[in-house]
Amino acid sequence: MKKIKVLIFIYQMGGGGAARTLLNIINNLDRSKFSPVLVTLNYNGSYEKELQDDVVFIKLPTKRLSRSIWSLAKIIRSEEIDIVFSTIPRVNTIAIFAKVLSFSKARSVIREADNLGGGLITNLQLLGFGMVYKFSNQIVSLSEGVKENLVRRYKVKPSDIKVVYNPVDLYRIKEKIKTEKDIKDKYKTLFETEDKIIVSAGRLVEQKDHKTLLKAFSKVNAQVKSRLILLGEGPLKNQLVEEAEKLNVADRVHFIGFQNNPYVFFKKADVFVLSSKHEGFSHVIAEALATGVPVVSTDCKSGPAEVLNKGEYGELCEVGNVEDMTEKILHILTLDKEQVTEIVSNGYERANYFDAKVIVKRYEEIFLQALNQ
Repeated sequence: MKKIKVLIFIYQMGGGGAARTLLNIINNLDRSKFSPVLVTLNYNGSYEKELQDDVVFIKLPTKRLSRSIWSLAKIIRSEEIDIVFSTIPRVNTIAIFAKVLSFSKARSVIREADNLGGGLITNLQLLGFGMVYKFSNQIVSLSEGVKENLVRRYKVKPSDIKVVYNPVDLYRIKEKIKTEKDIKDKYKTLFETEDKIIVSAGRLVEQKDHKTLLKAFSKVNAQVKSRLILLGEGPLKNQLVEEAEKLNVADRVHFIGFQNNPYVFFKKADVFVLSSKHEGFSHVIAEALATGVPVVSTDCKSGPAEVLNKGEYGELCEVGNVEDMTEKILHILTLDKEQVTEIVSNGYERANYFDAKVIVKRYEEIFLQALNQ
């Protein structure tokens, strides 16, 4: 039987959640039915080395998304692609245009990954994306909240959207946890302490609202001696360092940048905290649960409440509310061992719900349905 060729298009295989999700989908596709082709712009991404050896990987000769349409269209035609799959609005738009201009029989499946919205200009842009999305064969939303946003802001019909949660590669996480050597010597000393360890991971950008986390941490530390480890890079690092200094906790806050293996850090922590203003799904929360660490997250639109099932599998706090976040973190840090063990056990159970082996089968069904339209 001829394998179905799926072209996956993304800006770059960098360290963000979208790239990690696509990595999990690519590596877990059933190779007896599907043949993956990954196409990115001309950037080097940290997840490239984790791709399966049989993935056809093509980098376009440009770093400009707007200049990639014709090159992508040629690949769709020359590689005889059956499904063009993409994520993130601007990338989705280019993928749809390229599919149309390829004059091929390829089908387009796009994935919406965040709960976007804002001022007049931003909302008009989303309406524009929604108009282009109508030329795709299937729209996938990674949460019910993102689906509601697609209907409200993009004016997409609910019947045109399928909700599929992010796949979490539980096997890969377990294997990576075993490799503690990935914690470099300079970081190992962070865990050689009686202090409680709080970990957070995400780009140092406004969306992740690390300022609220730092303020909450300063209050937590005043009651329970703690260390805050921040994984991730971004333009706000200097501002956040200054904020930590103002709060007199600079010696207890550790910015360690992007880590190829964040799971060993999660595993050693007493609590994982997400302070975001908005998310699509919050892949990192599901991954944290899979490592066996209790979770505190903002109840932002639209992923955390779905991942944690309205607080059943982790603590939810109000977005931007320092006092609420402080209270929820302290609650976790002051639990006894039996209570922590129960939370960890429940977290493992919830993580299994997002197992890549299960979720990717849903994507496979969607690809097959798109082909039969």
